[in-house]
Amino acid sequence: MIDRSTCANTIRPFRAGARRTARGWACGIALGVFLLSSAGPVGAEEYHPSDAGNPLRIAGYIVYPVGVVFDYLLLRPMYWVGSHEPFRTLFGRDE
Repeated sequence: MIDRSTCANTIRPFRAGARRTARGWACGIALGVFLLSSAGPVGAEEYHPSDAGNPLRIAGYIVYPVGVVFDYLLLRPMYWVGSHEPFRTLFGRDE
């Protein structure tokens, strides 16, 4: 007489254990690709004083502090006021 459990295992090509093994291999390969593609240590570029005279960089040195002051004195207080009632409802902000 034929044992049904033996017959069922030969008919189904992928058992639950085989699927688990394939999933484990796929996760291992994905982890390996992620680890190999992650950034390694990077050295800084060498500084050349002749390259530091770019007019946009000089303008950036001047404009950056103005932007920080604008952020702290105007934008952050406006955000704080807008996150409290009744302005929160008025501006349609929900969390």
